[in-house]
Amino acid sequence: MTPLAPDPAPELAVIDDRAAAEVSLDPVRGRLLAALVEPASASALSGKLGMARQKINYHLRELERHGLVELVEERRRGNMTERVMRAAAASYVISPAALGSVAPDPDRSPDQRSALWLLALAARLIKEVGELVARARRARRPLATFGIDTEIRFASAAERAEFVVSLSAAVERLASKYHAASAPGGRKHRLVVALHPSITRPEHVPSPTPELGQGANPIPKES
Repeated sequence: MTPLAPDPAPELAVIDDRAAAEVSLDPVRGRLLAALVEPASASALSGKLGMARQKINYHLRELERHGLVELVEERRRGNMTERVMRAAAASYVISPAALGSVAPDPDRSPDQRSALWLLALAARLIKEVGELVARARRARRPLATFGIDTEIRFASAAERAEFVVSLSAAVERLASKYHAASAPGGRKHRLVVALHPSITRPEHVPSPTPELGQGANPIPKES
């Protein structure tokens, strides 16, 4: 019998390979990944999902080939060996790296008041943090990151614009204070600040709103 995998599956994994992304987007394989948050055999999945065991085995082989599921144990059942599998993670994010040359590049056309540029920034964040997480896991080392998520209800578009100007100035001041270009042993960190309207109802289409803030100071770039 193969021993249990030594480490628990992570809560989240980033898919950066195009072929693996295609495999994960198949509806049947998506159902299998969701079901395999807890270890199970093809026979158990067959009863749970109402699918033929042979069909499940085929999809499991494809998922395993791309690193999306992993073997937990093998056990004898009569004249056959039953393989117990689990998903490599509880949930997944597809990195823009899987798109290759058509992945968004925020350096191409920076615009602080563009929603599309904000999406490009978010895409780069997923790509870079996903790669850092993978490196840290391979090295079995912690990864130092920090995030803030909150909601603000602005009384008016004017107050929102005032907030953007104040926030930009505060970020510029802090970046200038702590940026040490020539410090021995220092390491660059990327800071991303984003602001967008909250989604209140899935079917709601927001009306055009004034730009976030004219005259907002840009965040300084490292030289």
